[in-house]
Amino acid sequence: MPHETIADLLLARAGDDHPGLLTRERSWTWGEVVEESSARAAWAEKLRTDGPFHIGVLLDNEPEYVFWLGAAALAGAAVVGINPTRTGPELEREVRHTDCQVIVTDRAGAALLDGLDVGVDHDRFLVVDAPEYGTGLAAHAGLPPRAPDVTAATRMLLLLTSGTTGTSKAAICSQGRLAGLGASNSVKYDIAREDTCYCPMPLFHGNALMALWAPALTVGATIALTPKFSASGFLPDVRHFGATFFTYVGKAIGYILARPETGQDADNRLTHGFGTEASPEDMTRFLDRFGCRLVEGYGSSEGAGMLKRVPDAPTGALGTPARDGVRIVHPTTRATCPPASLDSYGRVRNPEEAIGEIVDTEGAARFEGYYNNDAANAERVRHGWYWTGDLGYVDEAGYFYFAGRSGDWIRVDGENISALLTERILRRHPGVVAAGAFGVPDPRSGDQVMAAVEIADGTRFEDLDLPGFLARQEDLGSKGAPRFVRVSHMLPTTGSNKLRKKEMQLDGWRTDDSVYRWEGRGRPAYAPMTDDDKAALRSEFLANGRGRFLP
Repeated sequence: MPHETIADLLLARAGDDHPGLLTRERSWTWGEVVEESSARAAWAEKLRTDGPFHIGVLLDNEPEYVFWLGAAALAGAAVVGINPTRTGPELEREVRHTDCQVIVTDRAGAALLDGLDVGVDHDRFLVVDAPEYGTGLAAHAGLPPRAPDVTAATRMLLLLTSGTTGTSKAAICSQGRLAGLGASNSVKYDIAREDTCYCPMPLFHGNALMALWAPALTVGATIALTPKFSASGFLPDVRHFGATFFTYVGKAIGYILARPETGQDADNRLTHGFGTEASPEDMTRFLDRFGCRLVEGYGSSEGAGMLKRVPDAPTGALGTPARDGVRIVHPTTRATCPPASLDSYGRVRNPEEAIGEIVDTEGAARFEGYYNNDAANAERVRHGWYWTGDLGYVDEAGYFYFAGRSGDWIRVDGENISALLTERILRRHPGVVAAGAFGVPDPRSGDQVMAAVEIADGTRFEDLDLPGFLARQEDLGSKGAPRFVRVSHMLPTTGSNKLRKKEMQLDGWRTDDSVYRWEGRGRPAYAPMTDDDKAALRSEFLANGRGRFLP
């Protein structure tokens, strides 16, 4: 019978001598993980006050993070994963919004919070690398392991969304939902007790918790931790731990593939990985180079499990609906969109009719909401349906495909252009480490396509021969080539290594990074934009009465 709570799952591991947690420095059996979690649960209960029982955790991927996840489950508290890439007022706003009673951090994290009014007194900071931490912990070892009032409905996580498209929100995840995901995802992603699950993605993010930590806990697999993702450290870590499974985001895969090949890269135990936003080309290159298949999926912190994997699905397909209520609808009329007609490249011939928003007409009850954010809840649940905010389409065989976020439509010369398609094409270029595409206002009407590309140190933009490369991409429509290209050796990212597209879109061609503009006809070339060019373009906006589109 499936366990109903994360606390149940953890206590089922009591006395289990199978390796549960590995770092490069030491290891813990699952039984030892339970003991460590139990001591911290007792400490948390001692510190509990009136109000929401929320524990902020501001740490890199280290054992204390795992122990406090277990502690929260046993004590009936919710972990608020604080993003260490946030700073200043943004960090202050996120922490205050989540009403933490205690913050678990280290000296580096305490320094980030110094001077901020986060609503938690510093005497309620548990600093894991301070001498007094060990003393406090020892005083609570061996006490009762579980609060009696923990149920499936008990709040387990407040997941601060990554903020790629706007202000972060705190998505609620209960113990019951997370335990259910642990059971279903262990099957979906082929995680067994014999697996060693390498976790390079941050533990404050749903990717690591829902697709790795909870499934590994469910089946008793081994979790291997690294403090932060490192492209250069990826393969050494995989070999050191004997890892067989890992999770990722697409940009991380791009970084790994950008590392020099050695001819020995396939000498590892990896069999498979799960993640999102890796291009089909990168998935093929990863398999060829490392002998590891990448499994793409669709989901979110708010509503995972809407689509199910199907063997032998077409390249790029996410799968088929996990229940009858999942469909693609027109966001205004709510009518179900007709199937997409695909050309020989898999490009949608009828995007205006076929592409719509992914919804779950039966999912409103499954959505557990955002903490203290009625406006965001109302945006997600409308007409009794759960609206993902993501675009998609379905082919004539019933397979679902991702078409970008709701803001990824770019209106060019009266046509809707998919930013996601432009991104995927740019990422095929062997010299491009990461790419994002988005719309920027045209000085006369509509939008133009702009892209941001990250290239390796020592590479020049001219080395890419981007016009020639784009001309060879037969699936790139005439409107899809970027008119502006921002070039960087380090594009801005979230703490989970996703590009900050909203931030880059707001910067547009006004960024301090180098920007190149598409010029000429026939076989155009990209020319660098000078300050004079930017001033002239600004004047063009003003002359056409479109100055409101400039910050």
